[in-house]
Amino acid sequence: MKALFISNDPLIFTEDSAVRARMRAYAAAIGELHVISKAPLEAREITEGTLTLHPIHANPFMRFSKTVALARKLVEEKQVEIVSTQDPFEHGLAGVFATMRTPALLHVQLHTDIGSRYFRNESWKNRVRVRIAPIVFFFADGVRVVSERVRAAVLGRYGRFTPPPRVIPVALPAHVPPAAPLPAHTFMFTLFALSRIEPEKRIEDLLAALVLVRRRYPNVGLFIAGDGSERISLIQKSLELGIGEHVVFLGWRTDGLALMQSAQAFINSSAYEGYGLSLLEAALAGVPVITTNVGIVGDVLVPEEDALVVKVGDTYALAEQIFRLIEKSDLGPTLAAHAVVKAKEHRDAYIDQPELIAHDLRATLGKP
Repeated sequence: MKALFISNDPLIFTEDSAVRARMRAYAAAIGELHVISKAPLEAREITEGTLTLHPIHANPFMRFSKTVALARKLVEEKQVEIVSTQDPFEHGLAGVFATMRTPALLHVQLHTDIGSRYFRNESWKNRVRVRIAPIVFFFADGVRVVSERVRAAVLGRYGRFTPPPRVIPVALPAHVPPAAPLPAHTFMFTLFALSRIEPEKRIEDLLAALVLVRRRYPNVGLFIAGDGSERISLIQKSLELGIGEHVVFLGWRTDGLALMQSAQAFINSSAYEGYGLSLLEAALAGVPVITTNVGIVGDVLVPEEDALVVKVGDTYALAEQIFRLIEKSDLGPTLAAHAVVKAKEHRDAYIDQPELIAHDLRATLGKP
């Protein structure tokens, strides 16, 4: 099988990155794989066995047209059978133009919760994207989503336009690394967040909840592993709230799964998630989870059985769930014990993700 992925992850061009390793595994399962993605200026075309990476160097205004042109060229010259796009938005539309009036089929992937009002209302770009999506779904020959939540959203919103989506989750780590100590601190109870620091993650809700918690328990601390556009403003916000010494911004860490095991709870305040990888990583690591109702919550992790769940934006509820973990010493271990079983069952059901992706592409092509 000859496939082309239209991606948006420049880390593909970093030799030792996790995403590069994933592309190698996909290529091995698929046969011949070409990947187009925006790339650093120094990146050049790379071929490793049956995997070829094609960089796009262009500003945002020119990137779409260059992506379409290159994808169309590869479809025709390499006799690509199927084009898979990372979303049904601008990349999906590029896939539509690349496959139009060619024998190649279009496969669309969706990793975000397109049904969330927070996603739709977050920016003008997202409002445009939800209008592009039905066009892309109409032309799609196959659709892959990462969770039952996203599948339900696609069917509910675009069901008359799209083939039935197949659920193939994000790959989970096969092994949990040993615990690593958090930076030196004197907190009696530690919360840990692992997240990009972007508006949709609503990190400000964690800060507001910590203010409430510290009125009863002054020595609770929050560690945040991640980076993003809001990091500086949130550091300033923590100082304004008087909790600067109780919030530790760790920056981007590759050992987040090891670090979180040294905390008393993992906490997530996202407005929306298509999947919520960090929730399942915390569950696999045996760390009690407090989270908003996003991603795999309700599908894999059941509220009150496997995780403590609150509505998006409810900082008082976040604080109340922290109180419960502090005051009920048996609650955290009970939740964690249930969650680790669910997470392992979920991981093992989808253990060979590259082969699942390859099978999905073959099924779209009508191949055994």
